Amino acid sequence: MAWYFYLIIVLAVVLVLFLLFTYNGLIRVRNQMKNAWAQIDVQLKRRHDLIPNLVETAKGYMTHERETFESITKARNLAQKAVGTGVGAQSKAEGELSSVLSKLLMVVENYPDLKANTNFLALQEELSSTENKIGFSRQFYNDSVMGYNNKIQMFPSNVIAGMFGFKTGEFFEIEVAAERAVPKVSF
Repeated sequence: MAWYFYLIIVLAVVLVLFLLFTYNGLIRVRNQMKNAWAQIDVQLKRRHDLIPNLVETAKGYMTHERETFESITKARNLAQKAVGTGVGAQSKAEGELSSVLSKLLMVVENYPDLKANTNFLALQEELSSTENKIGFSRQFYNDSVMGYNNKIQMFPSNVIAGMFGFKTGEFFEIEVAAERAVPKVSF
């Protein structure tokens, strides 16, 4: 009869250890996902800080493009307001900002003096670098979300995730159709 008692204790210890390791694993991947989102936020902040400098430099050369500047300023303000409102809302606002920025860079082609301005070129390079970092950060975030979602949806960790109220993560997706289009390059 004593061996039943030991068997129950061993099973209870195994169950507690399983719960503990699974719960801690879920916390780890959730924190990894949150960290990945924080990295996107850092790059988006950098982008938001660069845009006014780029616009001001371009304004000196581009006298007939007031509408372009207004739309950039509006999109930047909306993107800044979207910070902290959730991945979906922020993703949409940032997609619209990307679309407006690409319009600015197309308009710049009509101003040869501006294209040659060293301040503008430096700002454009910084913005390009930031856009690349945002792209890498988005990819890392989406990979983290996938890992987290897999963990909370796959058996047996989904049982523990359900017991402790873990919710699926939201992917950072492109919502602006213009961002999905392949850019046209012509010489």
